[in-house]
Amino acid sequence: MIGRRRWLAAAAILLAGCSSGSTGPNESPSTLPAYYAQHLDWQPCDNGFQCARLLVPFDYARPGGQRFSLPVIKLPATDPGHRVGPLVVNPGGPGGSGVQYALAARSVFPPALLARFDIIGFDPRGVAASEPALACLTGPELDTYLGTDEMPDNAAELARIVAQARLYAQRCEQNSRALLPYVGTENAARDMDVLRAALGQSRLTYLGKSYGTYLGTWYAQLFPHRVRALVLDGAVDPDTPSLQAGITQAEGFTVAFRSFAAWCLAASGCPFGRGASAGSVDSAASRLQALIVRANSAPLTNRLGTGQVADGALLLNGVAAALYSKSAWPDLKTGLANAFDGDGSGLVQLANLLLERNADGTYSNLVDADTAISCLDRPWPRSLAAWQAEASAAARAAPLFGPPIVWGNLPCAYWPVPPAPRPAFKAAGAGPILVVGTTRDPATPYRWARALAADLSSGVLLGWNGDGHTAYGEGSACVDKIVNAYLISLSVPRSGTVCP
Repeated sequence: MIGRRRWLAAAAILLAGCSSGSTGPNESPSTLPAYYAQHLDWQPCDNGFQCARLLVPFDYARPGGQRFSLPVIKLPATDPGHRVGPLVVNPGGPGGSGVQYALAARSVFPPALLARFDIIGFDPRGVAASEPALACLTGPELDTYLGTDEMPDNAAELARIVAQARLYAQRCEQNSRALLPYVGTENAARDMDVLRAALGQSRLTYLGKSYGTYLGTWYAQLFPHRVRALVLDGAVDPDTPSLQAGITQAEGFTVAFRSFAAWCLAASGCPFGRGASAGSVDSAASRLQALIVRANSAPLTNRLGTGQVADGALLLNGVAAALYSKSAWPDLKTGLANAFDGDGSGLVQLANLLLERNADGTYSNLVDADTAISCLDRPWPRSLAAWQAEASAAARAAPLFGPPIVWGNLPCAYWPVPPAPRPAFKAAGAGPILVVGTTRDPATPYRWARALAADLSSGVLLGWNGDGHTAYGEGSACVDKIVNAYLISLSVPRSGTVCP
């Protein structure tokens, strides 16, 4: 399950005290304007934050039917005298909690931004504290699914992958049938426009990371004249076909791992610095692949007491988790050193952060929401032969990460709801949209940022020659300065600028 964006929470903060009510439309709204007329009933909820809930319809074509209640949270600007307005944020996923992301605002956003904007987070429809929320597999079922060997060597191993993928799709249909047709990103973008109106704004200011760039792209396509400023950081390219996107992403993880390996080999205590073949990035990649393949047959020790099997699939998720942020590289170095000595606990712990597995064996609904939204957002092949061909291509392009990323999306081949139609994304009529990419980003390769900026009629490309997933607030003063100037004063950089 490394094929889709995961957001590593900057802080685990409970939403105690968030309002569960709303001053939205009538209990049985019958028209769309009623949703746009609602006002948010802000209540104090957590250390200076304010909480409310937003009502949105399941189906915008039939707004008188069922509805979602979405949690919304606000951190007021620290300099109200120079406040610009609200900034809506999304951390990615699909399935990441915008509420949890906003709760971490003081640690993830620069002070210049916090001074001028109210930070607004919301959980998209079906996600986290949305009511209702998506649910597919139980915790033990997810343990089995996420531990499935996705580097099949024979027909029996492929059959297990197919069986798990079919089970996932079946469980989602059984447990979330009413929600599945309505959780796509187009509807989430429409929800964001209802939120804009509820915030009292004529135009939207938005910062989306990773999958959040796709959400922002949809918003600009649907409501180009309601865009004030959009920052799309860690851009997803909507035009890349679904399976090809997996291969491109696998190549991104490969680039990121090689960058980590070069750093590790230059540091003391690097586990790749042992043995006769030590000393090269290529040998490091070979040793890691051998470890993963070996652990699929003979799992490592897991001393965490979680009951999880430390097999290759879970260990690889742990490696992928650490590649999202350079700050996690020391943990990855230690985890790999222990893994080569037979103890996979450190990598399992990293994987559990990535997949939002709780200590009691339950999970957040990140994986379920990720799967349901991803399967609805793009067309996927139904023929197993097409998946086998793409997995073979992925193995040639990125031997370690390629096949698991392709097979990790296989539930979409059996999905009970057909994918939604998608436009050619141009966002014609919108003001300048800032698209940000990191040159060695594992999950959203830099080429996607270039492609999205070129596709959008008003796209402006900003690059960062760096490591890790996304750029803003990740350690580049150059990126932060440019993004802050764009958000605060609508100052637009020269397209193609690359920060060192």
